Order: sequence, then C-alpha cells, then structure tokens
Amino acid sequence: MNINATLLGQSITFFVFVWFCMKFVWPPIMQALGERKKQIADGLAAGERGKHELELASKRAAEHLHEAKQKAADIIAQADKRAAQLVEEAKGTAKAEGDRMIAGAQASIAQETVRAKEALRSQVAGLAVAGAEKILRREIDAKAHADLLDAIKNEL
Repeated sequence: MNINATLLGQSITFFVFVWFCMKFVWPPIMQALGERKKQIADGLAAGERGKHELELASKRAAEHLHEAKQKAADIIAQADKRAAQLVEEAKGTAKAEGDRMIAGAQASIAQETVRAKEALRSQVAGLAVAGAEKILRREIDAKAHADLLDAIKNEL
C-alpha cells in the first residue's frame, strides 16, 4: 500500500465530499438558516409592535378613563344642580301652600269672629231686652220692636 496513493485518494474523496456538500447540502441549510433568521426578526419586530400598541392602548385607556371621570363629574354636577332646583321648587310650593293655608285660616278666623260677634250681639240684645223688661216691669213685644232691636244689635 502506497501512502501517496492513499493520501491522493482521500484528498480527491474529500474534495468530492466538499463539492457535494456545497452543491446539495449547504444551500438548503443556508436557506433554512435565512428563513429562521427572518422568522426571528419578524418575531422581534412583532414584539416591538405589540409593545408599542400596548403603550398606545394604555394611553387610550387612560384617556377614556379620564373622559369617563369627567363625564361622571359633569353628571354629578348636573344632578346636584337639579336637586338644588327641585329643593327650591319644593320650597316655593311649600311656601305657596303655607300662604294658602294661612289665608284660609285667616278667612276662617274672620268668619268665626263675625259669627261670635253676631252671637254676642244676639245675647246682648236678649239681655238688654230682659233688662229693659225688668226695668219697665212689663213685657216688651219682640215682634213689635224688631226694628229697635236690630238697631241695638248693629250698635253693639
């Protein structure tokens, strides 16, 4: 066995193996590596986009929350304003009702006063007639002296 021939055969076999690998094995491996590199780059870009979108969504959520709080404050202010308005209306209605009741009571008092005065006039007239009758010691005819008794009632 000749070492030169063996070395030459191994060198030729090695070069054929290298050519075969570069021609048929290396391109699919390089293509797979390129695809994998592209996938990784796309994944990282998607992660960055997601992070950016998350920040934007967080800002939008904060803005919506601020708007909702502002609207709630406006609604509460309107409700307070309406409540104050209703209280004022109720006060006005109560005052009007109170005034009406006072006027009714005053009218009732005036009527009762007139009735009491009339009753007192009748009683005083009766007492006056009884007193005059006792003084005169004779009976006074109420029908005959009706005009005189009415005049006495009106003077009292």
